[in-house]
Amino acid sequence: MKKFLSLFSTLALVSLLAACGGDKAPQVDYTTIKGQTITPADYQGQVMLVNFWATSCTTCVKEMPAIVDTHNKFKEQGFRTIAVAMSYDRPDYVVNFADTRQLPFDVALDVSGSIAKAFDDVKITPTTYVIDRKGKIIKTYVGEPDFAALHALIEKSLAEKV
Repeated sequence: MKKFLSLFSTLALVSLLAACGGDKAPQVDYTTIKGQTITPADYQGQVMLVNFWATSCTTCVKEMPAIVDTHNKFKEQGFRTIAVAMSYDRPDYVVNFADTRQLPFDVALDVSGSIAKAFDDVKITPTTYVIDRKGKIIKTYVGEPDFAALHALIEKSLAEKV
């Protein structure tokens, strides 16, 4: 029981700390499942949602339709979504998932784990970062976000000028 409470306390602290923002987002290149490279210049000045996920993560699979809806709602307003598959996820599973669900945003493979490492060494999925137009992390969600609150945050961030 003590181990469980200790683990629970640690997870609560991680979640609390993860909810804080303000750090500059890592300037990383993403390689998509289509073989394209997305560089920091490609997403400069946009509000971004970077979602770390895995095909084996039931919460990730459950939240994906809401991420698609979020992307579709804001994509014409300077909003970009990148779903980053964890290094342990098989690329063929990721490609199959993205194709069968017709994901409308960029899906990147983090084969080496370097992108997850750059984002505070992400290990828990789903973990989602919201990045403002200035490249600052304004919110981190560990677990499924409250999508109404997420949409309000995106709207506010999109309204801000660089």
